[in-house]
Amino acid sequence: MEIYTVNPISAIDYGATGTAEILQNVAFILSTFKYSCPLDRAFGWEPVIDSPIDQAEAENTAAIIDAIEEYEPRAIIVEIVVKSNELEGRQNITLKVGVIDGTGEV
Repeated sequence: MEIYTVNPISAIDYGATGTAEILQNVAFILSTFKYSCPLDRAFGWEPVIDSPIDQAEAENTAAIIDAIEEYEPRAIIVEIVVKSNELEGRQNITLKVGVIDGTGEV
């Protein structure tokens, strides 16, 4: 299985197909917070912001996994890398994912 690194989306390719489409969908989910999409308020994930950084990291990881499993089941999360900056209260999240092709093969 080939592993791809996915960061929050910076640009949208409206003609993406195949693996590029799946990776773009994962990046879009990673970039979208719940309640921000007008036609689907449940789309995305809800970040934890008022918890200790270690607890927030664990809860955010679970929320991201749930969102991707629900909205892009063709992606298999292999690893979630969270880089935390405790002084600024920031977390940079990068995913490593595998992709299921149209035949169900990984």
